[in-house]
Order: sequence, then structure tokens, then C-alpha cells
Amino acid sequence: MMKQAKRRHKGKAKTSRGRARTRATSRRAKSTRKTASRDPLNDLVDSAAHALDLKIEPAWRGAVKANLAVTFALAALFADFPLPDDAEPAPVFMA
Repeated sequence: MMKQAKRRHKGKAKTSRGRARTRATSRRAKSTRKTASRDPLNDLVDSAAHALDLKIEPAWRGAVKANLAVTFALAALFADFPLPDDAEPAPVFMA
């Protein structure tokens, strides 16, 4: 009798865990759908390709997005660099 009670308890725990996994998976799927359709890099890649009359193959789209993400991250570091108030541009030398 004790073994049967333990088995029933284990069975209930598995089903509730299974339900929790299903809920978590469905939440992840919903959130991924929202972010995937609103990714600004996708819009930028599409707009730039259209403006430049380029055809980007789907296999290369991920690499283009990764390159843009790195470029924007480096540009943010450069733009956020504080300059003193007395900083002046370097002189231009011509040979």
C-alpha cells in the first residue's frame, strides 16, 4: 500500500512539472515571437539592402546582423568617451 501511494505522488509531481514546462515553453515562444518580429536590426538590414539595391541571401542575414551589432557597440564606446572642454581637433598636415 505504501509503494502505491509513493507512485501516485511521483506521478502527480511529474505531471505538474510537465505542465510547468509546457507553460514556460509557451511563454518563451510568445516572447520570442514578439522580439523576432520587432528586431530593429532586421528592419535596418532590409531598409539598407533596399536602398542600396542589394539582395541579401537568407544564409548571410545572421552574419550581417552580427556585424551591425558589433559596429554599433564599438560606436557607442567611441561616442560615450568623455572629452575635456579644451580639446581641439588635431591639425591637418599636408605633404
